[in-house]
Amino acid sequence: MYKVITKKRVLKNLEKIPLPIQKRFNALVANLKETGPIRQDWPNFSKLSEDEYHCHLALKWVACWRHEKNTIIIEVYYVGSRENAPY
Repeated sequence: MYKVITKKRVLKNLEKIPLPIQKRFNALVANLKETGPIRQDWPNFSKLSEDEYHCHLALKWVACWRHEKNTIIIEVYYVGSRENAPY
C-alpha cells in the first residue's frame, strides 16, 4: 500500500476540470495507492525521468506524479491539460 500526496495546486486545478475527468483522476489515485507508481495499464503511461511518471486521463487531460525509490510516498504534482503539462 502506497501513500498518495496531492499538491494543493493539483486540487485547485482539479476543480476546473470536467467531472468525468475528475472521476478518472480519483480512480488513478486509488490505483496508485493500491499498486504503486508504475501504471502501464493507463493510457499513454510513460516514465518522464528517474522518478517521475505521467499518463492520460483522457485525450486532452494528463496527470503527473513522482515516486522516490524505496519509499511508499507518491506525490501527484500536476493534473490538467496536455498543453500546460510540465514536461
